[in-house]
Amino acid sequence: MTELSTIYKLSLVTFICFIKACSSSSCPVLECWFVQEKTGRGGGLTGATSQEKSLLHIRTDAHSHTAKSQQAPSDINPDRVYSITDPAATLCHHSLNPPRGSVEKPQCEMNPFSPQLSDLKWVAPLTDSGLSPIYLEADWFSTSLQGLNKQVAISTIMRAPTATKEHNVILSVTSNTVSVQSRLGEPVLLDCGFWVDPSSPLSGSGFAVEWRYQFRGDGRLVLAYDGKTDRLADTKEKGASLDLEGLHEKGNASLILQEAEVRHSGMYICSVYLPHIVAQVTLELEVVEPPSVSIYPSPLPLAVQGQTLTAQCEASGFAPLSLELSWEFQGIDGKSRPLGSGSVTGHRQAWDGTYSQSSRLELDTTELDLGRGGEVTCVAVHLGGTRQASVTLNVIGFSTPSIEDSMGMVGVALVLYGLIKFVSWTITSSGSDVAGQQEKKDK
Repeated sequence: MTELSTIYKLSLVTFICFIKACSSSSCPVLECWFVQEKTGRGGGLTGATSQEKSLLHIRTDAHSHTAKSQQAPSDINPDRVYSITDPAATLCHHSLNPPRGSVEKPQCEMNPFSPQLSDLKWVAPLTDSGLSPIYLEADWFSTSLQGLNKQVAISTIMRAPTATKEHNVILSVTSNTVSVQSRLGEPVLLDCGFWVDPSSPLSGSGFAVEWRYQFRGDGRLVLAYDGKTDRLADTKEKGASLDLEGLHEKGNASLILQEAEVRHSGMYICSVYLPHIVAQVTLELEVVEPPSVSIYPSPLPLAVQGQTLTAQCEASGFAPLSLELSWEFQGIDGKSRPLGSGSVTGHRQAWDGTYSQSSRLELDTTELDLGRGGEVTCVAVHLGGTRQASVTLNVIGFSTPSIEDSMGMVGVALVLYGLIKFVSWTITSSGSDVAGQQEKKDK
């Protein structure tokens, strides 16, 4: 019985060690660009930036074994090999750990970071005392990462005791919606979450969250929240909100847009502030609405051989701007052929930000060889999907009769022939009867 108990304990220990080993192995060794500014000549002016390859060994426990002791690759300076302790395992996301031999790599950049005060209204209360704690006297670095296929975006602030390469993640900000598409009028969730090292003195001093919008040089504050005083900043943005309960309990800083509008398309920056430090991730939202397509006039008027008809295709209510319009014709025989793009107008913008565009097509029944007619279709190709509209074209008076028409004419001729013969026989019969009666009278 004692032997069975010992075997059970050994099996349990082995299993736990195996689980830890698997957990540890799931954290990647990240290749990262270490980027910093060069000091310019004279006056300490900043010049161009320099970048070096670096290696980040990720672990979730500061006491766990890392592969850092192994020899660094020949193209990496040993001084740029770091051990990163990330208790939240944010940096262990599977998209940061591609299969061995994979051509695609996650994006990673590492920079020196300088803790500092902020004068933003929603951030300033975090550092009311104005004093810099001794805790800040260390080496600080920031990292920005993007997983394969834009599965995740991560920004971290790390602290290392001066002149060491043992870094601890103090603040991490993450988004699982790096690129988002939405239909017009639908609710949108832009994911953003953060984690703070509970052992850090900065974790108990409050936080602030800020969302900003940028697009083609246009920027605006969407939403700002001071978590220390539980106060939202006054902004002009309507229909934007946070889940304040989830923000305080789970670090859920996601932005909720009640209804997607065209003006919402652009870049969004989610920034999370702690006293003296900040980390942020960037997301992209694209509002995509396919066009509604119609053809005028509908139906097309009856066309005579040699006549030219004008048809107009109207594509409306679409976003973004890019659209391709073209025409197609399908004859009665079922064969299709392109008719070109016609005469396309410029874009027009509606009150809701959506666009419209039209194309005019001249249908020359002789030059285009449209036969007896068929179906004319306008096709609109757009990011939101391909849409089309069709109308029927009927052409009469063409030069060469079809087999059906020839058979019809033969049938009509036969009917007329039969009718003529019948009338002729009737008249002949009537004449014979009258002549017979006359002969009887004469006798």
